[in-house]
This record gives sequence, C-alpha cells and structure tokens, in this order.
Amino acid sequence: MMLIVGELINASRKVVGEAIEKRDKGTIQKVAKDQFEAGADYIDVNAGIFVGKEPEYLTWLVETVQESVDGPCAIDSPDPKAIEAALKVHKGIPMINSISLEKERYEQLLPIISGTEYKIIALCMSDEGMPQTTDQRMTIADRLINGLVQNGIALDNIYVDPLVQPVATDSRFGIEFLNAVAKIMTTFDGVHTICGLSNISYGLPERKFLNQVFMAMAIAKGLDGAIVNPLDKPMMATIAAAEALAGRDEFCMNYIEAYRGGRFNF
Repeated sequence: MMLIVGELINASRKVVGEAIEKRDKGTIQKVAKDQFEAGADYIDVNAGIFVGKEPEYLTWLVETVQESVDGPCAIDSPDPKAIEAALKVHKGIPMINSISLEKERYEQLLPIISGTEYKIIALCMSDEGMPQTTDQRMTIADRLINGLVQNGIALDNIYVDPLVQPVATDSRFGIEFLNAVAKIMTTFDGVHTICGLSNISYGLPERKFLNQVFMAMAIAKGLDGAIVNPLDKPMMATIAAAEALAGRDEFCMNYIEAYRGGRFNF
C-alpha cells in the first residue's frame, strides 16, 4: 500500500509560515489533523525559510503536530543541525527528509541516522547537480543505498527519491524518471521509492490533471511512496485506483474502503 507523506506543513506556504512565526498552534494542528484524517501516514514538517531559526522552529513544529496527531513526522530539512534538534523531541519513529550524495549534507547527516530505525528518504542528488537520465539516477541510488546499508539502515527503511523534473523543459524527463523507479525497485529488492511529483507539470496548463496521470504511471512502475497533499481528493482517488489496477490491493479492499469513505466525492 502506498505510503503517504502529507506535504502541507511547509513554511514556504504563506499561511503556514505566518503560523510558525506567531506560534499559532491552532492553525498548524488543524492542518496536521486534516491530513492525518485524509490518509497521511507521516506529516511532513518544514521550516526551511527561517534561516538561523530553523532548528528552533522545526522542533516547535514536531511538538505541535504530535500534540494533536497520533502519528510520526517526516522531518524535512537540508540542515542536519535542524534535523538533530527536531529528533530530540520526536515521539516514535520518524522519517528523515532527506539525505543526498551532496558531500557536506551526506557527511553531516550520516552519523545522526546510522544504526537507527528511522525511515530515510534518499534523494538522487549529488554535488554534480540533478540527474537527468535513468543511468545517472541509478549511479547515485546505488551509492546512497550501499552507504546507508553499510551504516546500519535496513533496506525496508530506505525510500529513494529519483527526483522529478519538468517535462516542459525536456520531453524525456518524465520517462527517465519512470524508468528509474522501475529499475530501482527491481535492482534493489526491498528498497522503496518515493517522490513529490508536482514538478512534472511545471509550466503547463491543467497541472493537477497531469500530476494525477503521472502518479498512475509511476505506481504502475512500482512507486510505493508519495509526498502529496492528502486533501486533494482526485489525487488520492487516483492513487487508490492505480494501486488496485497495478495488483497492489488484494481484492481491491483499499479501493472499496476509499469509495465507501467518500474519498471519490469530488
């Protein structure tokens, strides 16, 4: 079953950024509860716009979310110090979003996550920049996965993000990503794949529709995690339908449950 990370508690969203600055628990907790009730397995928390205050704000976000939601957070930051601060107050097993092959980020974060049960998003990014081809993604994924395993991270706790790029920029970006998902899932038995896929439609009309179609295509290739807005009913319905059609929903029970729960009323 697809693992859903709710993406809405991100300081780059104006309403969230303002709520963080004002320490407005009510606003943050409502967003957390709404996502959790809509099917999010993890609530992503990101305070990245607050340079210099990110460790403080990220810690506050984790505490605030977990006061209202009986579930884990995805601690989202490129700053290992902010992640380390947030981990001190997190209850349960979090997801770390994310480690990459960028040298400074990798070397600083690895000691924090080594030997833990944390779920780790492994971002296919290196100091050479964003990969464009399937092979470039596979090279980075191979190094990341092997490095994590050698440092005591179980394969089942690794979620590789092959990085989505806008198809309007290069018509091959969509298929190269999809092929990378398929290859990662078949090459590294036990590893998962995850992504935030809204970049695929950047610069094009009817972005939500394109995102839904791309999600279905990615699920058919094996994608089993998504960083999405769980309040987006058409997207959540697409996920439920695609998983049933891809043979990942025994007797279509999750699809039926989603239908009965009103998730197709849009």
